[in-house]
Amino acid sequence: MSTTLLLVRHGQTVWHAENRYAGISDIGLTDTGRAQADALGRWAAAHPVDAIWTSPLSRAVATAEPACRALGLTPQSEPHLRECDFGVLEGRTLAEFEAEDPEWAAAYRADPVEHSFPGAEDPRAAAGRGVRALRDIAAAHPGGRVLVVAHNTLLRLVLCTLLSIPVREYRRVLPRLRNAAISELRMNPDGSAALLSLNVPCESDVP
Repeated sequence: MSTTLLLVRHGQTVWHAENRYAGISDIGLTDTGRAQADALGRWAAAHPVDAIWTSPLSRAVATAEPACRALGLTPQSEPHLRECDFGVLEGRTLAEFEAEDPEWAAAYRADPVEHSFPGAEDPRAAAGRGVRALRDIAAAHPGGRVLVVAHNTLLRLVLCTLLSIPVREYRRVLPRLRNAAISELRMNPDGSAALLSLNVPCESDVP
């Protein structure tokens, strides 16, 4: 039996609003981010799921909280759903890094996997742990519907891997996942996946 995974990027944080990389740094939600989380909670009340899994980072947990309350579910934490470690870019913008090292920034733009940031997690390793996490979650809920709240770069790497898109193309093919928007993924028992929808806002009036 296939499992439906409803993948959601967490709500907005201060760093994301400023276009700063927030990987393993534990940054809280803004007021806009909390409003996005509330909208996700209302969506979940109208489209119930069987379970809710989150990254251990607080911005993902807080985004899932209204949905958990609406459905009376206890969120389950999966460490391998954490965001990528961006190394020297944690808390900084790409423009700031580019001003210091334009050659590396240009190489990153051309191939963000082979030329990931100094000190950063290998994107291929991040993709691998994320794929394993989603397959394990799907296996734990055969035939079910599961809400999974995680992170922009990790989810894009995972989607490319599952859909046989070269991982180095993740920034071009999937420029960004909107905060609290829903991407529906069907996970099959053999580990394969099909993307049913991408980046669908849970409420059109929430930024």
